[in-house]
Amino acid sequence: LANLQERGAMFVSPQDPVYEGQIVAENARDNDMTVNPTTAKQLTNMRTTSSDENIILKPARKMTLEQALEYIEEDELVEATPQSIRLRKKVLAAGMRRRESRQRVV
Repeated sequence: LANLQERGAMFVSPQDPVYEGQIVAENARDNDMTVNPTTAKQLTNMRTTSSDENIILKPARKMTLEQALEYIEEDELVEATPQSIRLRKKVLAAGMRRRESRQRVV
């Protein structure tokens, strides 16, 4: 999540369950970016003080239902459960989203 935090505002906190197609952060650029926030840091047997740095994450941006509805684009949905409000793409699979965007252009 530390690498994603540099690219825009986060919508999920550490240890929050995520799934493919869920919007986890706001991209600083206009286009959408497919990312995998669940990748872990590579662990090796070599330990150095400089490689194990303390990472400080900014708090996730929590939205109300009204804010989420104002924020979404035409290819996105708001998922509301009693525990949370999540933003997601209409088509969850990244490959299917790419295929649909190509068909819309043609």
